[in-house]
Amino acid sequence: MKITREVKTALLAIAAIILFIFGYSFLKGNNLLNSDRTFYAVYENVGGLSKSSVVSINGLQVGNISDITFLNNQGDLLVTMTISKDFEFSKNSIAKITSDGIIGGKSMTIVLGSQGPVAQSGDTLTGKVEKSLLESVGGKLEPLQAKVESAIVSADSLITGFNEVLDPDAREDLKTTFDDLSKTMASFKNAANTLEQLLAKNDEKLDRTFTNLDEMAVNFNQLSDTLAQIEINKLVNNLQGVVSDFEQISSNIQEGKGTLGKLINDDQVYQNLERATKQLEELLQDIKLNPDRYVHISVFGGKADEYKEPEDPEK
Repeated sequence: MKITREVKTALLAIAAIILFIFGYSFLKGNNLLNSDRTFYAVYENVGGLSKSSVVSINGLQVGNISDITFLNNQGDLLVTMTISKDFEFSKNSIAKITSDGIIGGKSMTIVLGSQGPVAQSGDTLTGKVEKSLLESVGGKLEPLQAKVESAIVSADSLITGFNEVLDPDAREDLKTTFDDLSKTMASFKNAANTLEQLLAKNDEKLDRTFTNLDEMAVNFNQLSDTLAQIEINKLVNNLQGVVSDFEQISSNIQEGKGTLGKLINDDQVYQNLERATKQLEELLQDIKLNPDRYVHISVFGGKADEYKEPEDPEK
């Protein structure tokens, strides 16, 4: 069969078109002959992620970013990922945009999810953006910055109020106070020097004093040892014997034994003593009222006075 020139021209044109499509896809990083899988993720902000950025799983590169486009009028971004490795992961895995370093670019990391359905080409993964080191540090420094600014404002207000309070007269008074304080400290220093000189001059006396105190302490310890050696038990036993004797005497008196016991407990003795006391009082009163009955001295033979009856002491 003879192929005409028109057919050859058509076949050549089709081959050229196919080669152009393959070449263009290859230059874009896509190989139409391989079995790459395509996944998608939606973000509000990709943080500088660009096409051809690396896609990795556990640090191993498994693909790259093939496209980033706007998804809707709200500005959400659709990121297209091409995975060349045949490693399977669950559909609930997370597509996290991470930083390569402090000043490096962005890359995509697939954070493997728990057990679940296997992700298929064309699925949309959950998108998440990891804060960079500078963003994390900046977020932590913002509260500290606010506190520092507040402290600076408070210090400025304090200095302003301090300047308003310290008028020229107050400043002069404060200066005078510091001068007086300096003089006082100088006086304390002189007193300390004087005390040091006094101690230096009386060093020997102080040594003797402390020596005497040590000797007194030794003597006191000896005295304590001597007191400790006294027969305390014997002394206590003697005291108990005295107390027992006193109890025996008291018991005898209560039972009417002995002269003192009879005097206290015998009513007849008490009545005799009371009667004798009464008679003695009457005798003394009769001697006072009628002394002539007992002592009579007459020089001229005079007549004795009339007898007077003594009064009853109980009346």
